[in-house]
Amino acid sequence: MQYTTLGRSGLQVSVAGLGCGGNSKLGLGTGHSEAHAVDIVRRALDLGISFIDTAQHYGTEAAVGKAIKDRARDSVVISTKLKVASRESGIASVAEVLAGLDRSLRVLGTDHVDVFCLHTVLPQEYDRVLAEIVPPLLREKEKGKFRFLGITEFAGRDPRHDMLARALSDDCWDVIMVAFHMLNQNARQRVFPATQAKNIGTLLMFAVRAIFSVPGRLQQDITELAAAGKVPKWLAEKKNPLDFLLHDQGARSIIEAAYRYARHEPGANVVLFGTGNPDHLAPNINAILQPPLPDADRQKLAALFGALEGVGLDEIIPRR
Repeated sequence: MQYTTLGRSGLQVSVAGLGCGGNSKLGLGTGHSEAHAVDIVRRALDLGISFIDTAQHYGTEAAVGKAIKDRARDSVVISTKLKVASRESGIASVAEVLAGLDRSLRVLGTDHVDVFCLHTVLPQEYDRVLAEIVPPLLREKEKGKFRFLGITEFAGRDPRHDMLARALSDDCWDVIMVAFHMLNQNARQRVFPATQAKNIGTLLMFAVRAIFSVPGRLQQDITELAAAGKVPKWLAEKKNPLDFLLHDQGARSIIEAAYRYARHEPGANVVLFGTGNPDHLAPNINAILQPPLPDADRQKLAALFGALEGVGLDEIIPRR
């Protein structure tokens, strides 16, 4: 495993982080037992993973808590998240947010989490979240309930990272979670310059989602993009539009290429991956640990797809 520093938090974390949400939810979302989910987390820890990302919304906090129960608490960095807004009720009350934090601590079986994130905040919600929710949360931080405060975007509904661009002008955020992948590169201009300048820790989501791992999905999306004039038409004529990445000096698979691409982006700290299949842990980790893609391949990805926005940001994750 390789380790890095999560921005100004100073936390030493694995560059590969186990994400506990998505469609699989450690297998809970595909019909597996909690014991199965606990086993996945434990196997990930045994493979050197030291960063675990969960959320109250995922329903996986209990499995994470059971998996870390027999581990030294300082050997694993736990990040959890709480939704503070919904389409039905608007912004949650302070009491609801603080109760949610306490609930996460109880379910995880710990007296603190390392990173506590406000989850999927939209641009139009940000000002109220900053004014109403952040001050009381920081008082909870002073009590030792969490060490660092984070915020995550709602990628599918905020493809230009407008919320994060706004949030990064404030100084309360230690960690952010951002969507970034080979066909969704605009965080390079919209997010990473500010996180690097302010030394904010970055968690990368969407490195591999349905667009790269569901058979036929990439070809379908490229065909639609070509029809709309957003990518060259010749790409739509290829069975594998990204086959230029597969060569002796390059990647062995598109999924490996996608993980390597995200891992070595300047400004990236932790690349999150999720799975409900324990057999996929080692291959995903090994892909993230591979060296950067060749410069020529990265340049071609930038030339072909650098102007795209909102591609491959659907919320459904393949069952892997």
